[in-house]
Amino acid sequence: MTANDPNTVLPRRPSRLVPTLAAVAVGIVVIAATAGLPIDWRDLGTVPAQLVHFGGLMFESPNWEKLPRALTEMWRSISMAWIGAILCVLVSIPLGMLAAGSVGPVWLRLPLRGVFAVIRAVPEVIIALILLTITGLTPFTGALALGIAGIGTQGKWVYETIESVQEGASEAVRAAGGGTAEVTRWALWPAAAPALLSLALYRFEINIRTSAVLGLVGAGGIGSMLANYTNYRQWDTVGMLLIVVVVVTMTMDAISGAIRRRITRGPGIARTTRTALPARTTRSRNVDRVR
Repeated sequence: MTANDPNTVLPRRPSRLVPTLAAVAVGIVVIAATAGLPIDWRDLGTVPAQLVHFGGLMFESPNWEKLPRALTEMWRSISMAWIGAILCVLVSIPLGMLAAGSVGPVWLRLPLRGVFAVIRAVPEVIIALILLTITGLTPFTGALALGIAGIGTQGKWVYETIESVQEGASEAVRAAGGGTAEVTRWALWPAAAPALLSLALYRFEINIRTSAVLGLVGAGGIGSMLANYTNYRQWDTVGMLLIVVVVVTMTMDAISGAIRRRITRGPGIARTTRTALPARTTRSRNVDRVR
């Protein structure tokens, strides 16, 4: 039976009507949202010149006299990020594991996932503004806002990681008579721990960047210093602060990235390579002796 055979029944071509209508609807929404904004598109032509002008004011001769204070405030921002990451991980790991499909019951799993979704919908700045009325203008406000805001995303990462673990070890523990607690402790946690630790360090990287933004609303750190000097138009100091933020953030990202790669890959790869070479050399010498 061939395609030219009149008795051949070819499958129907899938309809593209629904994707096309969805694309048209999204396009209409984007156009309507853009048309509703009071934007003068002619101003786009002046943006490059303005960037060059203010870039020259900030970076031609940065004010390095404020560097000691900038480093102190940057360290405060890093401390806020670290404390927020610890609070986030301590709360999100147990709750995220309970939200996993293979661990928590459905009556607990669904509400936890709903809570994570609600927290993810609220930006860190909004949480910080709410906490300002309770804790005041202190670095603790920024750390607490980072910790609460990270629970939503971190909890989602945790239960997705737990659910992606292979079932072999879990089935072995269940076959040995283990319950949910034993499966979680001896099968799921050892398999997911490297990924969860890597995600915890990634949360710390995110908090470092976000802590500078929280400082703009009065949570302390380098962001508060940056907002103050920007309001007073002291562009040479602003340029110095931006240099400090970029250099320190990139340095912390590089260190955290190296640690995350070490956790996920493990130290055994390089050691195996180093020990395998002498073994091959010894075997080659034995072959030469036999010859």
